[in-house]
Amino acid sequence: MITAEVLSKDYGAKRAVDSVSFTVAPGKVTGFLGPNGAGKSTTMRMIVGLDRPSAGSVSVNGRRYAEHAAPLREVGALLEAKSMHKSRSARTHLRAIAATHSIPNRRVDEVIELTGLAGVAAKKVGGFSLGMGQRLGIAVALLGDPQTLILDEPVNGLDPEGVLWVRNLARQQAAAGKTVFLSSHLMSEMAVTADHLIVIGRGRIVADAPIEQVIGGHNVPTCKVKTDAAPELMNALAAANVQLTRLDAETIEVAGLDGRAIATRALETGILIHELTPVLQSLEQAYMALTQGEVEYQSGSTDGPAETIKESQEQP
Repeated sequence: MITAEVLSKDYGAKRAVDSVSFTVAPGKVTGFLGPNGAGKSTTMRMIVGLDRPSAGSVSVNGRRYAEHAAPLREVGALLEAKSMHKSRSARTHLRAIAATHSIPNRRVDEVIELTGLAGVAAKKVGGFSLGMGQRLGIAVALLGDPQTLILDEPVNGLDPEGVLWVRNLARQQAAAGKTVFLSSHLMSEMAVTADHLIVIGRGRIVADAPIEQVIGGHNVPTCKVKTDAAPELMNALAAANVQLTRLDAETIEVAGLDGRAIATRALETGILIHELTPVLQSLEQAYMALTQGEVEYQSGSTDGPAETIKESQEQP
């Protein structure tokens, strides 16, 4: 278990993490999301003692990381996969780390097999690809068979097979009763891996809930509608708090009305619709809604040519 209590970190005049409190419970995969510069990596570094908190505290399995006599057996972390001796082989690198905790060489062989490194175990890590470096970093995290895993962007550089492997590994570790805390910029992957989400923005927690609640809590009913009378239907549906987007000649996306309300309005105005499909909100949409005011740098609009009626348009 990971417990943060009013945790803060200042770098000069800049507050990177601002009085955050959260608990990462065992037996589930907890995802950690936030824009670049939001404080994710700083928080993870404080958990494993690489950064000292300016205020507050954070513990792992009931103690600060530095207080554990054998931290590798308590916490396995992947924070910077490239932090390794480039002239060593993967096996030598793992054995050197294992020796610091009296971990037997047979465990080194086990994690080499588990992480798919058997074919390159004798090669120098300086020649590893990004994906192989990630696998070696995960192997280090697993070396002590720890109760808690902290993985920062573990799928970075991995091919689709590797991404699936990380997903299954995270879920297997959680199913075994372990604490799994991971970050990723791949929303589609987080959506199928995480059970719980903690979202941070500008150093503050903006969401801490099961993933279903995070998605459902920002869900605006949205439907795609096909009709031969798209302009007429858009005029019939226009109202405050309704956004209408023309996707093509026959297709409209309606946000703010459910399917029954759309069908009722179409019937009342004598407009035939030949397709009405609810659009389920994605994790990416919920995440964007949560963090839209929390990003450090705003990029310009990349909206396509879709025709949109704004929320303020009055009813005809």
